[in-house]
Amino acid sequence: MLIMTITGEQFIGNKRSAKGNTTFIGNRADLKFYEATVEEIDEAAQLAHKAFLLYRNFPDRIKANFLEAIVSGVEANRTTLLQTAMQETFLAEARLNGEITRTIHQINLFVQLLKEGSWVKAIIDTAQPNRSPLPKPDIRQIQKAIGVVIVFGASNFPFAFSTAGGDTISALAAGCTVVYKAHPAHPALSEIVASIIIEAAQKTKMPDGIFSMTQASTIETAANIIQHPIIKAIGFTGSFKAGKSIFNLANKREEPIPVYAEMGSVNPVFILPEIMQQKSSEIAKALAASNLLSAGQFCTNPGIIVAKENEDAANFQTIFSNSIN
Repeated sequence: MLIMTITGEQFIGNKRSAKGNTTFIGNRADLKFYEATVEEIDEAAQLAHKAFLLYRNFPDRIKANFLEAIVSGVEANRTTLLQTAMQETFLAEARLNGEITRTIHQINLFVQLLKEGSWVKAIIDTAQPNRSPLPKPDIRQIQKAIGVVIVFGASNFPFAFSTAGGDTISALAAGCTVVYKAHPAHPALSEIVASIIIEAAQKTKMPDGIFSMTQASTIETAANIIQHPIIKAIGFTGSFKAGKSIFNLANKREEPIPVYAEMGSVNPVFILPEIMQQKSSEIAKALAASNLLSAGQFCTNPGIIVAKENEDAANFQTIFSNSIN
C-alpha cells in the first residue's frame, strides 16, 4: 500500500518538482498546489519524448505488465483513494467506489487487447514480382504509436476519465507516453493516482518519463502545454467551451495535432403530447432524478426540456420543479 503526503508538486517523470511561486487551492482549503511553470512543462515533454523513443518498441506483453501493475496499485490503495475523492469531490462513497471498479475494468480491457494483439490491425500484402504489366511490391501496414500525448482530466469523473482513466491508459497501451494535466477540482486525488502510476512504472522498469503529471488552474498554463511542439495528440473530457478552446489552440500550432475530445452537451429532451398526457408525473420525477444524479455532475443529464405548452406540460413543470427543489 502506498503511503504518501500530498506535496502539491508536479511529477516530471519519476521526480517531484515545484519550481514556480504561483499556487492554487482546490476544494480543500488545507492543501495548496504549485502551478506548473513553462520550464517544468518543457522538462516533462522532453523527458516524455525520450521515453517514447524507447517505449514505442516495447513488446505488448511488457506494456500489459505495466498496466497490470497500475491495477494492483489502485486496488491496494482503494480506501485512500475513496477517502481523498470524497473530501475533494463531495460525491458519495458508493458512486466513487463504483467508478474505481469501472476504472479497473477499463485498464484490464486494454491489458486484454494488448495480450490478444489484433488492435495493431496488421495488413500484409505480399509481393507479386511476376505480375503484368508491372510487378507488385510487398506492402505491410501496422498501427504505430503517435508520440507524446497530453491528457486533460475531467472534473466530474475523478477516476474513469482522469489520471488513470481511459485516455491515459489507451495512450500507454498504444505505446505513447503521457503528460497528464490534473483537473484543479481534485488535485490531491490526481497526485495520489499519479504516484501509483509512477510506482507501477518503476516496478516494471519502464523508462523515466513514460508518465508525468502537471498541476494547473489557469488557461495560460494549459495553453503552454497544448502548444509545446513535442506534444503529438490531446485527450480531453469536459465542457464544450473548454474542449473547443483546446481544439482551436491545437489547430493554430505550427504543426496541428489531433484532439480526441468528449465534450459536454445541453442534452435536449423532447416530450411528445401523447406520452406527456399519459405519464407527465413519472417523466417529471425521472428527469429531475437524472438532473440530481451524483450532485448533477453526469454529462448526460437533461439540460433543455421541450414540450407542447398545455395543461399536461404545466403539471409536468410543477412536479419537476418540486422534485428538483
